[in-house]
Amino acid sequence: MQRRRQLLLSGVTSFDFDSVVLRLREGDDVGVLKKTVKAGSELVNGGLTLTAAATIPAGHKIALKSVADGEPVRKYGQIIGFAEGAIAPGEQVHSHNLVCKSFEREHSYCADYRSTNFYPEAERRSFMGFSRPGGRAGTRNYVAVISNVNCSNSVSRYVVERFRGDDFQKQFPGIDGVIALKTQGGCGVEPGGPMQIIRRTLGNMARHPNIAGYVMIGLGCEDNQIAGIRDDYQLDNLRQGEIAPEFMTIQGTGGSLKTIEAAVTAVEKILPKVADVQRTEQPLAKLLLAENCGGSDGNSGCTANPALGVASDELVLHGGTSVLAETTEIYGAEHLLTKRAVTPEVAEKFMRQIRWWEDYARRHDSTIDNNPSVGNKEGGLTTIYEKSLGALAKGGQSPLMAVYDYAELIDTPGFGFMDTPGYDPVSMTGLVAGGCNVGVFTTGRGSVYGCKPAPCIKVATNTSLYNWMEEDMDINAGTIIDGKETVAEVGVRIFEKIIAVASGEKTKSELNGIGDEEFQPWFPGPQY
Repeated sequence: MQRRRQLLLSGVTSFDFDSVVLRLREGDDVGVLKKTVKAGSELVNGGLTLTAAATIPAGHKIALKSVADGEPVRKYGQIIGFAEGAIAPGEQVHSHNLVCKSFEREHSYCADYRSTNFYPEAERRSFMGFSRPGGRAGTRNYVAVISNVNCSNSVSRYVVERFRGDDFQKQFPGIDGVIALKTQGGCGVEPGGPMQIIRRTLGNMARHPNIAGYVMIGLGCEDNQIAGIRDDYQLDNLRQGEIAPEFMTIQGTGGSLKTIEAAVTAVEKILPKVADVQRTEQPLAKLLLAENCGGSDGNSGCTANPALGVASDELVLHGGTSVLAETTEIYGAEHLLTKRAVTPEVAEKFMRQIRWWEDYARRHDSTIDNNPSVGNKEGGLTTIYEKSLGALAKGGQSPLMAVYDYAELIDTPGFGFMDTPGYDPVSMTGLVAGGCNVGVFTTGRGSVYGCKPAPCIKVATNTSLYNWMEEDMDINAGTIIDGKETVAEVGVRIFEKIIAVASGEKTKSELNGIGDEEFQPWFPGPQY
């Protein structure tokens, strides 16, 4: 107390260490600031005092101990980079003194694998969803107009505009809407892998559980022919209860205006059949969760992401499925996933994806560690290793049961991983095409992402963001930093929100009408 009185008289601000600094693991070299501290502020931890060497913003890192030049710096108990110059206690640790360097990660395949102790069947939760052919369940009831090539996007948009407004909602209150899934590409696609990816995306999206019926429209002369999608994904082989789709091309129908009218007529035939479907009780085993983050900050790995990890683990215990993605934003933390893999084959498939990205970056004269983005760095993230370790927290602690290629059909219950780029719309498009029928998206800088046909819950990592953008944020995880809730408590809130949204509660992005423009399949490789 005497020391604090002296500090007050001298104009120096003193804080209790734990009220200002979050140390994520014992032995970490850095802590994350819960609020901005000014230069000279003293952070008192028992008999020890840490003095801030400069004004350091909230969400950024402060050095807790000395680190010699070239030595590794640890956060989450893992290496997030290497000191560039000696770092003294109390200094800010960021881009000016922390850099990426290659280092070996220990890949002990399956070393941490533990089988899941599922809840007994009688104790498992359910949600109110739409029963779909093939034993799946939808969380929304959409009709889709799907473009297989960018040349038919405008026609698809004009078709959808015929089914907007209050009159449509009054006529079909049980239908969530008619949406256009527009493809930014589809012609001049490199044969082989890239063509397989776009066809897999569109073929699996056509049978997404949130899409009860669809019309597919092409131009006619494109490389990505509708006939190829129909053959590869057997879209003409209707399952029991499946509504027959219609396929057409602008050239084959006689032009854009004739195609619009033909497609409108096709949608009008589908709508009454879709409107008849009612929500019924469905087991959580039929819930597939897409996990993503965007506009991350220094709080992401401390609040929203680990809380989502709690919700993810809870969903798995009920027999559900949770899928992480963004391979380039797991880089540096991949060894932690391979240790949780159910089999060496699952771990090795994941590592093949990592090696593909390393090679892809080299072929394009880039590096896989050229992340984080400008906004990430302003929010306190410095290196891809740090960002990846925080992003991985979304996946909780469940064993890694399956690894999927982009837009591959998700067919294994439990926690999985899908290979996608780190670009949010492309990543979420892959997850949804794979069958995810609800999504949770964490953000520290303020993403307003929507994801039709799957509802997308957005979780703010800090209270300032939640208050500033409350119209877009569904959940505030900043209460963890504020000391009002634990990670586990926020995780439970996210889990309950997932069930509510899956049962029909609208997300903020849905209420704001956001999500029609975010469908963006991945086109790796050159386009002609």
